[in-house]
Amino acid sequence: MSFSFSTNEFGAKCVNWLAMAPPADGSGSNPLMGLLPFVLIFAAMWFLLIAPQRKKQKQHEQMVKELQPGTDVVTIGGLHGTITSVKDDRFVLKIADNVKVEISKASIADKVNQA
Repeated sequence: MSFSFSTNEFGAKCVNWLAMAPPADGSGSNPLMGLLPFVLIFAAMWFLLIAPQRKKQKQHEQMVKELQPGTDVVTIGGLHGTITSVKDDRFVLKIADNVKVEISKASIADKVNQA
């Protein structure tokens, strides 16, 4: 079996194949519509992840701002103690008898509720 194609025959077949293609749509799509899925994904990520985290951070900052001497707290390292004094960016925390440490305000995890 032998196949022999001449250049003209191959060209004619290509032209016929292209002629059968659907016509190009003259309206064209808006290129901004291609960005719509990315915008929607970003909006979903914002409302599901970023916004709740920012709200939690603001609540934590408010809680730390309201801490006064005598408040029992727990640090992010797990130390439990009582605030004895407040400095500019630190607390002095009493963690045992005659043991006081200075800790950063950012290292307070939560207030300990006394029942």
